[in-house]
Amino acid sequence: MSEEELPTVVVREFDPIKDRKRVEAVERICEVGPSGKLSLFTDMLGDPICRVRHSPAFLMLVAEMGEEIVGMIRGCIKTVTCGKKLSRNGKNINTDILQATNAKHVPVYTKLAYILGLRVSPDQRRMGIGLKLVQRLEAWFSDNGAEYSYMATENDNLASVKLFTDKCGYSKFRTPSILVNPVFAHRVRVSPKATIIPLTPSDAETLYRRRFATTEFFPRDIDSILNNKLSLGTFLAVPRGSYSAESWPGPDRFLLDPPQSWAMLSVWNSKEVFMLEVRGASRVKRTLAKTSRVVDRALPWLRLPSIPDLFRPFGFHFMYGLGGEGPEAVKMVKALCEFVHNLAKESGCGVVATEVSTGEPLRFGIPHWKMLSCDEDLWCIKRLGEDYSDGSVGDWTKSPPGISIFVDPREV
Repeated sequence: MSEEELPTVVVREFDPIKDRKRVEAVERICEVGPSGKLSLFTDMLGDPICRVRHSPAFLMLVAEMGEEIVGMIRGCIKTVTCGKKLSRNGKNINTDILQATNAKHVPVYTKLAYILGLRVSPDQRRMGIGLKLVQRLEAWFSDNGAEYSYMATENDNLASVKLFTDKCGYSKFRTPSILVNPVFAHRVRVSPKATIIPLTPSDAETLYRRRFATTEFFPRDIDSILNNKLSLGTFLAVPRGSYSAESWPGPDRFLLDPPQSWAMLSVWNSKEVFMLEVRGASRVKRTLAKTSRVVDRALPWLRLPSIPDLFRPFGFHFMYGLGGEGPEAVKMVKALCEFVHNLAKESGCGVVATEVSTGEPLRFGIPHWKMLSCDEDLWCIKRLGEDYSDGSVGDWTKSPPGISIFVDPREV
């Protein structure tokens, strides 16, 4: 068939009633990962917009050729921290807290769009369909006031990288690490040197805003995330003997007199949003995973590092909002990860995952398996607006990376 005879590709908004089954069919034939190797497949549990529907504003588009859906893309918009500036006055800032925490900077926010879930049917690739989907979604971003757009992809996904950097005008921006740890058949021992304190959403919000609001990509609507039904809670680790759940004084007094070291993180229940499945594994690898699991269940006191069955659909918990201070903060993070592992085991999850900046010093407290993790996830960014929301930051796309990064669990 010549180019003139090819059916017209129509890009339109996703219709959940008439498009769902056809979209799911495209998802099933699109592998994520290097062709011919282990691939990751996603089961969205009958909800194609599940990965964006919890964001403040979102849109899903489909590309239709005749009666066939040949591609789709999802996007969302939120307001995040893109930099920081010195506070010029003390309005709306508690002076005691300001002095106690040495807070000298306030966040600079921007309206940021995120692209995810771009899929094109294998038989219709290299026809410009992906480019049409991206351009149409960017138009919606601009119409809704987004100043920047970014996307994430595997560093070795050359087709995706080329589409966004060569054809869509994106530039390589950040390379955070995805750290994944299996959930064993036995509970792990939580360090007795740490006390884990569950925080209310309100207390967690206060700590995040006063300690981590200047972290790059920090969402201004952190309260919406913490109060979401998928957020399983925020947990604070402190040295044993400093505070307990019963003696917790609240965030204000805690910040005035914190222990020498502490750490915190929140947990998102991605298991209720979608399931994952690893395909392409050899029979030997499947047998090894199954055997290790059986032995672990039969002899839990041995505390064997068993491999979960990732070759059938499995869910996971995502750790976000990782932060802490002090010489023992890494140990506090490790205790939190041990606690989260047991939480995930009780929920029947296959893995626990998180994503952190490559320069994040607390990452050394996060247990993970290299074979399941990704050292460099590639984030690419593009400036959509002609003007800047704040002149003190300038063009965010040209800014150097910070030590830490905040990964929004709604976009995982």
